[in-house]
Amino acid sequence: MLVETGRDPAPTAREPARTPGRRRPGFLRALAPLALLIAWQIGSQSGLLSERTLPAPSVVVAAGLEVYRSGALGDALLVSGQRVLLGFILGAALGVGLGIVAGLGRLGEYVIDPPLQMLRTVPLFGLIPLFIIWFGIGETPKVYLIALGVAFPLYLNTFSGIRHLDPKLLELSRVLGLSTGERLRTLVIPGALPQILVGLRQSLGIAWLSLIVAEQINASEGLGYIVNNAREFLRTDIVIFGLIVYGVLGLITDSIVRSLELRALRWQPHPPR
Repeated sequence: MLVETGRDPAPTAREPARTPGRRRPGFLRALAPLALLIAWQIGSQSGLLSERTLPAPSVVVAAGLEVYRSGALGDALLVSGQRVLLGFILGAALGVGLGIVAGLGRLGEYVIDPPLQMLRTVPLFGLIPLFIIWFGIGETPKVYLIALGVAFPLYLNTFSGIRHLDPKLLELSRVLGLSTGERLRTLVIPGALPQILVGLRQSLGIAWLSLIVAEQINASEGLGYIVNNAREFLRTDIVIFGLIVYGVLGLITDSIVRSLELRALRWQPHPPR
């Protein structure tokens, strides 16, 4: 027989609190760029910013639509994206591979680390004349320049991630008789993954930065060609539009890596946000 007590039944589970839309991270992160954009438009319309030096956002958008409707933007994105993809794959394989070899043993560290540390201090863009002499003015120096920029952050983070692994776990893998491939697959790579992903985000940013400079090497197509061509005709609006496209592409790739990071590091007590 049930007895009414006049009390509400106890909740079985606590409902998660909903975050108001204006407090969500995506909304908050968009506030500063939006405010900057509004200030830019107001400054241009009021005459505080010269139209020749820094055209208004509305003018830049109109220039972007002009480039898009001509069909040049789609072709340029395809060519530039291919350059970044090839350079990134080559640089990532080189950086992670060398980082693993140098991180797993003292001999690898003594052989690999000193030359790479010396090469890392050489200005990346100062190598352009040498790359032109070695590889000509085609696609090869552009791809290699991007690959070199990508390799260093991944090497450093992979090397650091492996060296910060618990030595007892490495010793346990030796006692268990795990092969090198099994150690890499089950222990080394998962343990160093947080650092590797940090290097991945840094490398993608450097890849787009390297692309901007690489496409100054006698480019006849790509985003760099559009920017250089606009510079010749003093089209500041198209130059700024091209730079914005570079930035947006970098932001998109960074967001992809952030999503990958959240999925790959779900096992951590405090996963990245």
